[in-house]
Amino acid sequence: MTKRCYYEILSVSRNATEEDIKKSYRRLAMQYHPDRNPGDREAEERFKEAAEAYEVLSDPQKREIYNQYGHEGLSSSGFQGFSGFEDIFSSFGDIFGDIFGFSNGRGRSRTSARAGADLRYDLQISFMEAAFGLNKDIEIEKLARCHECGGSGSAPGTSPEVCPRCRGRGQVTQSSGFFSISSICPNCRGQGQIITQPCRNCRGGGREKIKKTVQIKIPAGVETGSRLRLRGEGEQGEYGGPNGDLYIFIHVQEHEFFQRSDDDIICRVPISFVQAALGDSIEVPTLTGTEKLKIPRGTQGGKIFRLKGKGIAHLRGFGRGDQIIETVVTIPTNLNRRQEEILKEFDRISNE
Repeated sequence: MTKRCYYEILSVSRNATEEDIKKSYRRLAMQYHPDRNPGDREAEERFKEAAEAYEVLSDPQKREIYNQYGHEGLSSSGFQGFSGFEDIFSSFGDIFGDIFGFSNGRGRSRTSARAGADLRYDLQISFMEAAFGLNKDIEIEKLARCHECGGSGSAPGTSPEVCPRCRGRGQVTQSSGFFSISSICPNCRGQGQIITQPCRNCRGGGREKIKKTVQIKIPAGVETGSRLRLRGEGEQGEYGGPNGDLYIFIHVQEHEFFQRSDDDIICRVPISFVQAALGDSIEVPTLTGTEKLKIPRGTQGGKIFRLKGKGIAHLRGFGRGDQIIETVVTIPTNLNRRQEEILKEFDRISNE
């Protein structure tokens, strides 16, 4: 009987990617799997055919031989075709594990180990703390390893017993059609052992609720929305799974004088109309103290001055932003008679 083209079997083109081939094979395996088509000989043959095509096209070396010399080239190189149902899981374990959720019992079995939950902590800090950074202690509440049983779940002085159903393997084997399928033991949930005398403190769960003080380092330059990640400071994993992480979400309070724009800080400084007209030297608040600023003669309201390097530290780099100063010319509202006379004289002279 003439063999069909492997590309035709999987309905892919000759330049199909590895992912295209895998995706097509998954679809056919789902459709023609013998367990889903009991007693259907045609489905069985289609399943074998697809498995053989995938075995060749998923292997770069076999695929190259097939592309150049076809089925005869593969035969000459020692390829015997479909390897048989007894070896299908060792050949395509990742495919069938994804589709049907079991393992072949030859490699590492799937267990119920689960990573611990991630935790979130919302931290409010001042504008100046965000500008310069700080070390801070926070208190969190989380699930941690039980201090009485050490996380085993068994009462002190006792030990878990071997699961009688799977005899410690963590898997049970069932015959299904052409296959012997190993799946997680439902009695011990893949652990291979069961707890007969649970710990009174954690009730057999191996974890307890605790409060813990965690020291965090907040770098200079953070802003509202910045997020810090502390690996392993989340909740304890289950059944040997890794701990989760702790995420710190930063919220920065507003400042009464400064505003932030990226890494620059902005402030508005009032000057009198005399200072604006005649010029002056004034002191301006900065993040690190005061700086002298020269106001030129004839400065208009809204004039912008810039102090280089007096802004916020760059969070992911060196240097700092600038301080941007906007002048606001103040107009007096309560003039005495003498001041009014001087201003009128000034106006008269200006008009002349």
